[in-house]
Amino acid sequence: MRLSRRSSTLRATYATMDIDLEKTTPHTPNVLVAASIENWRSFRDRIDFSMVAGCQRQHGRRVPKIDRFQTRLLPVAAVFGGNASGKTNFFRALSFARSLVVAGPSQLGEPIPVEPFRLDEESETRPSRFSFDLLIDEAIHSYSFSVTSTEIEHEELHIQTSTTKRIIYVRREEEIEFDRSLAEIDKLNMAFSLTRPNQLFLTSSLAFNVTHFRSTYRWFDECLELIAPDCRFAPLEYMTRGHAFHSSTNGVLSGLDLGVSRLDTEEVRLENILSKELVAGIQRTLKLSQSGMVRLGDSSRHIVTRHDGGIKAQKLVAYHRRGNGSEVKFEFRDESDGSQRVIDLLPTFLDLASSGCNKTYVIDELDRSLHPILTRWLLEYFLDQNSQQSRSQLLFSANDVQLIDQSLFRLDEMWLTETDRDGVSQLISFGEYKGVRKDKDIRKSYLHGRLGGTPRIFA
Repeated sequence: MRLSRRSSTLRATYATMDIDLEKTTPHTPNVLVAASIENWRSFRDRIDFSMVAGCQRQHGRRVPKIDRFQTRLLPVAAVFGGNASGKTNFFRALSFARSLVVAGPSQLGEPIPVEPFRLDEESETRPSRFSFDLLIDEAIHSYSFSVTSTEIEHEELHIQTSTTKRIIYVRREEEIEFDRSLAEIDKLNMAFSLTRPNQLFLTSSLAFNVTHFRSTYRWFDECLELIAPDCRFAPLEYMTRGHAFHSSTNGVLSGLDLGVSRLDTEEVRLENILSKELVAGIQRTLKLSQSGMVRLGDSSRHIVTRHDGGIKAQKLVAYHRRGNGSEVKFEFRDESDGSQRVIDLLPTFLDLASSGCNKTYVIDELDRSLHPILTRWLLEYFLDQNSQQSRSQLLFSANDVQLIDQSLFRLDEMWLTETDRDGVSQLISFGEYKGVRKDKDIRKSYLHGRLGGTPRIFA
């Protein structure tokens, strides 16, 4: 495909908006409103996911109101379903979209790692489609793209306030049209002419210091956090002394019956555990005062910080209390999988429950290695701190059917994935089922197969 690009200015179909596209503050919402996915892994047909609250009043005190759009956005969404029903494919779709937006292929001609539905030949050759409605700084950013393994076929961005809507740009392969009211049109045209066919314009525009769309990009880069089942997510720098999460995490840990009385870090010399080449590589990678995590083959984890021209390293350790009240130190890798999973997730839930959190966390298999009581406690801890002023969100998948409970979640906060005999997955909201009383034990109906989303066993 040619690198040359044609561009033009969109004909005005909407009034000029009364917002600054670049402006965003930590006090305004940056949350997911809705998403749709089509032709991605087992989702052959378009599936629509929404965080917009329905008309039911249950658990209403914790559902944030967005007055400008006269709507309410849910703080949580739980996805249930049988094995291989599509739960993880939904998570992977969000992960793919984030990766493509934040970085994308690094070179011209590098394949895009898109994964279309493979159980019919037609779908294998069709593009995969993704769209997101995001509430950013009191405006709805509607961003979508269609992609194959070789190119971006379509990409567009709309922004809407409570009174106006504007099409910011529409890209169709080698052509792009911009809203005519945008400043520096020549600069935008130049940026697009240098955008690779396998690269999103939203991504490439940042390299040319285009600021019009930066807040949309930032949502994917800074506000969307994805945690896989095997991901050791906890930012270990949170555990260093003096950090607010250090005392908060230790305060919560003491009441969770894990045997761990507290966590701490101790300084180590990387030269004693890593080769000189690896240490030099870490030093080149880290910026001044920037921290990162190094995970070794024995599952030990180290926080590394570039400091005063060298590398400072610390490792996480756990303390247990003896019967006489004294403490004994354990390597963190020696803790059980369940204890490590809880400790990895605690910073997430502490952040979600904090008043200043403005992120959307997505956790695949939240209940992996966790006792059902611990899983429920984590969720209740987050939800109990929620209010109509909160601006954090949690999306998660789980296999624990005890969580299908209206005393914990609203109907529109629970979803089912189900795969038909052709291998096609669907995503269904419990809110679509009509006439369900708020005191009904829907878990029993689910287990009896009346709602779908349960494994079909033919053996």
